[in-house]
Amino acid sequence: MIYKLSSGLTAALFFLLAGCNESNKITSGTEFPSLKETFQKEFKIGAALNAEQIEEKEPNAAALVPQQFNAITPENIMKCEIIHPEWDKYDFTLADKIAAYGKQYNIPVYGHTLIWHSQLAPFVRKIQSKDSFAIFFREHINTIASRYDGKIKGWDVVNEALNEDGSLRQSVFLEKLGEDYITEAFRLAQKAAPNTELYYNDYNIEQPKKRAGAIAIIKKLKAAGIRIDGVGIQGHWRAGKVPLKDIEESIAEYATLGVKVMFTELDLGVIPNPWDGDAADVNLKAEYSAKMNPYINGLPDSVQVKLTESYEALFNLFLKHKDKISRVTFWGVNDGQSWLNDWPIKGRTNYPLLFDREFKPKPAFFKVIETKTKPSVKKAF
Repeated sequence: MIYKLSSGLTAALFFLLAGCNESNKITSGTEFPSLKETFQKEFKIGAALNAEQIEEKEPNAAALVPQQFNAITPENIMKCEIIHPEWDKYDFTLADKIAAYGKQYNIPVYGHTLIWHSQLAPFVRKIQSKDSFAIFFREHINTIASRYDGKIKGWDVVNEALNEDGSLRQSVFLEKLGEDYITEAFRLAQKAAPNTELYYNDYNIEQPKKRAGAIAIIKKLKAAGIRIDGVGIQGHWRAGKVPLKDIEESIAEYATLGVKVMFTELDLGVIPNPWDGDAADVNLKAEYSAKMNPYINGLPDSVQVKLTESYEALFNLFLKHKDKISRVTFWGVNDGQSWLNDWPIKGRTNYPLLFDREFKPKPAFFKVIETKTKPSVKKAF
């Protein structure tokens, strides 16, 4: 196919690909457009920040994040293993810093995550008594959610509780607390954080079977009179294979339930997986092979085009349903930060985001901007 670009986009891509900017530094917000400003009337544009970025130790990220994003999510530092490392010990150091970061730059923070079966502190799985586990569960939610009530915008209260067929995952929470643990988590979070939005977050819940499971969770909460404000579709898809039809159907179905629809962990991988599918289970691992790491010296133009076209199609869909979508958050600021470099195989080189390893905007960035700024073409009759 022929890849057509507007004149402005062509100039921008020529500038980037020719390497005209020798400096890695993001010196001015006027060098390229702003995502948050481009989509400010449609939905928030967010990014997940790692610890160095939260502490502003990475100069390029420190300049880029406030320019480009009006929503932030902590990538790891609010997960149990970091924020609640021992039964009677909490570490709020970094969580407090991201709350302060959000206040300083007037960027809402979305907490991730209160209840998740992965990245638990080691002590959690050693709890034998169901009564003791229930105490941990209650105190964990109460302590953390209440501390940040009014300081952050929302919480992923429960993360990834479903199997691919829509049934409940056989997690330690299901084992110890039973199938009502999700309802109880939201009930506790609602009481501890009355001024904070509450979400269910998962991957592949745009797929029909898993979507049905997520809808069942939302309906169960609402039937019990418990607040759920939104659903987060993670969006870990692959360039060239974005399930647009399923995504569109899921936006419509979730919106009819009266909850906000968010895309919370967006990235489009460009290197092969050891299996066919869009699983995003962090516990899945595979052996390294050169075949599984084909682009260590850079992304071929043909793959760059595929990535660009996929992001274009996705954002065109988002804009079509802008009245139902409240936020689109990328899972990372730049390619070098992405978790997909080490999952499910460590040491690979992936290119799933809009900014490259030097924090420069990629062709996909400009195409995403163009979905909003390019004038519509009227047919002549």
